[in-house]
Amino acid sequence: MEHNIVEKLNLIPYIGASDSCLAAMEFAEHNLAHVSRVAKMACKILSELGYSEHTIELTEIAGYMHDIGNVVNRHDHAHSSAILAYNILLKNGYELEDILKIISAIGNHDVTTGFPVSPIAAALIIADKSDVRRSRVRKQDLNTFDIYDKVHYSVDSSILTVDKDSRVITLKLKLNTNYSSVLDYYDTFYSRMQLCKKAAEYLDMKFCLQINDVKLMD
Repeated sequence: MEHNIVEKLNLIPYIGASDSCLAAMEFAEHNLAHVSRVAKMACKILSELGYSEHTIELTEIAGYMHDIGNVVNRHDHAHSSAILAYNILLKNGYELEDILKIISAIGNHDVTTGFPVSPIAAALIIADKSDVRRSRVRKQDLNTFDIYDKVHYSVDSSILTVDKDSRVITLKLKLNTNYSSVLDYYDTFYSRMQLCKKAAEYLDMKFCLQINDVKLMD
């Protein structure tokens, strides 16, 4: 059943309150739609690469919980998310070994301080940084958009593929250049794409960024 982890751990209040804080700052949406996509994509990556069902289950949990620390503060939200997740998971009877794997991944997903320290962390990084889409933009007036809004708004479609045989993870984007250019995307999210590259290398894969059928990273 979809969102069963959310229901089991009663995460809706955390996800909703965190997103409300970011909405007040006009950050891109970090609601249930975002964490659900991240959880699904992260699980897809490790599933395609043959990781165990248990590891995939822990990855799903990390995906749903990775942004709940935004309710504390946007600054260092990955670390706040990890601390909140520790207490929630401990209260719900999870084994300490599993909790540590989950919070380590959560604490390492942010672009400023993150590093792919495990398969779970690597998959979470790639999934999180690949969730770019128009519907994440909150503002209604294009004249008020900052560069992040423009780049998100320009994305018509976003697909993440995993090719185990060629060892390549590809983020395929269709960009409407009326709102931002391909170069805008690359420059704005350069640090995120570099972190995805590190994460893919941890999984013995390459990370490829493809925008409008043009490969920018391979």
